[in-house]
Amino acid sequence: MAHLRPVTPPSGVTVWLTGLSGAGKSTVARSIATLVGADAEVEVLDGDELRRTISRDLGFSPRDRDEQGRRVGYVAELLSRHRVLTLVPVIAPYAHTREAVRAHHQRHETPFVEVFVCTPLTECARRDPKGLYARAAAGQISGLTGVDDVYEEPVAPDLRLDTSTLTAEAAADEVVSLLRDRGHLHPSPEATAPTR
Repeated sequence: MAHLRPVTPPSGVTVWLTGLSGAGKSTVARSIATLVGADAEVEVLDGDELRRTISRDLGFSPRDRDEQGRRVGYVAELLSRHRVLTLVPVIAPYAHTREAVRAHHQRHETPFVEVFVCTPLTECARRDPKGLYARAAAGQISGLTGVDDVYEEPVAPDLRLDTSTLTAEAAADEVVSLLRDRGHLHPSPEATAPTR
């Protein structure tokens, strides 16, 4: 991983990391937060944590999955509007949900970056951090995204990351570089001050 100078956010931005369970979304999000956390307001809106809180009334039907994504998108936009770098590692399997979240950000003129963590299903199933793929294979659960339920891949994401070939740190580096290139992050004054 390349050495990164401290960064500060001139404005908030939502980084929406979508992909299958086990793709590495949360790990990459935490790595991004570690890279910039000392010098920026950063929040990670983890999908599993939000399902235990603001979405505990929702199940996994198509309607509930859509509603979950929209709720998370609303919270993310609100945070980003107030100068927070908001990292959102969620499956969000439906294209129309992600487009609705993007449109909500656009209406408020809040920057939105979609990152497709495109780690192959075979690798996600090999990792199986929650045991979901094993349970699906044993017939204990159904409706698992990417197995017997749909995952609509982003057609034109801002960035693709395959964590079967990238470390979490290298993937985070790519995201931070993209944010910096687009003006969402910039070197802090301390980082650019001349040394004596």
